[in-house]
Amino acid sequence: MISGAVIEALKGFIPAEDIHLEEPMKNHTTFRVGGPADCLVTLENEEQLKKIQHYLYLVGVPFVVLGNGSNVLVSDDGYRGVVLQIGSKMSDIRVEGNRIIAQAGALLSKVAHVAQEHGLTGMEFASGIPGTVGGGVVMNAGAYGGEMRQVVTKVNVVNQSGEIMELDNSTMEFGYRYSTIKNQPFVVTEVTFSLKQGACDEIKATMDELAQKRREKQPLEFPSAGSTFKRPDGYFAGELIMNAGLRGFRVGGAQVSEKHCGFVINIGSATAMDIMDVIREVQDRVKDKFGVTLEPEVVFLGKFS
Repeated sequence: MISGAVIEALKGFIPAEDIHLEEPMKNHTTFRVGGPADCLVTLENEEQLKKIQHYLYLVGVPFVVLGNGSNVLVSDDGYRGVVLQIGSKMSDIRVEGNRIIAQAGALLSKVAHVAQEHGLTGMEFASGIPGTVGGGVVMNAGAYGGEMRQVVTKVNVVNQSGEIMELDNSTMEFGYRYSTIKNQPFVVTEVTFSLKQGACDEIKATMDELAQKRREKQPLEFPSAGSTFKRPDGYFAGELIMNAGLRGFRVGGAQVSEKHCGFVINIGSATAMDIMDVIREVQDRVKDKFGVTLEPEVVFLGKFS
């Protein structure tokens, strides 16, 4: 539990109405599961983040940063610590020539649509990704042949001392679902994208085509965290899972999607443990049958037995 002294200290940095105690995390993740966090803080600006992050490091209180919760599975017991949510209050987007500068809480899909409206091409791949700019940069989000590393030129972060740092594309060390931030105590606050001039109607046509592919191939009608597993070298996770006989495999309210086996979905009233049990069974069966280890793309918060 978070002590009263820590809560009072937080009130010195942000308005009391932005501090939520025992906040159900099912309301903040796209899986729609998860128990309460001790404390969830809704951040409004970079200055609040700098002060709060530095303070939490100093007093040794565990914390995690959350965007749209689109790549996270929170345990049924919740999270013992502080969740710093960077969302709609830190989501400004501005266009400067061929560049788009977006705050970390902006949705990637929104950035893609702003780019289209200004005749800028390069962000079409992100038009259906449900995550935020900050989360997308951290994991080098991608789809349909596009990745963040192809369009990101600068990333502003706050370090554990509460200082602002600027990282360029090469410093980010982008890899498959990876950036250097995964191993550093940095929090993304703003990202600069460098795009190219294009025709608005052609860009929209590409985005519409990708949206149609998603509707046809992905179980968008159910809560999920998108692709549950990373793509193993030389294979496709969904194909391995299907060939292991796991299409439709279910535990409680969690199921391997029948539409796309690479997705574990919440078909109704799933618990986080249901989802975890499905993930573990998939890993075990694929390992036993094909000798391939499936690594989750989903981030796990809290304790899972």
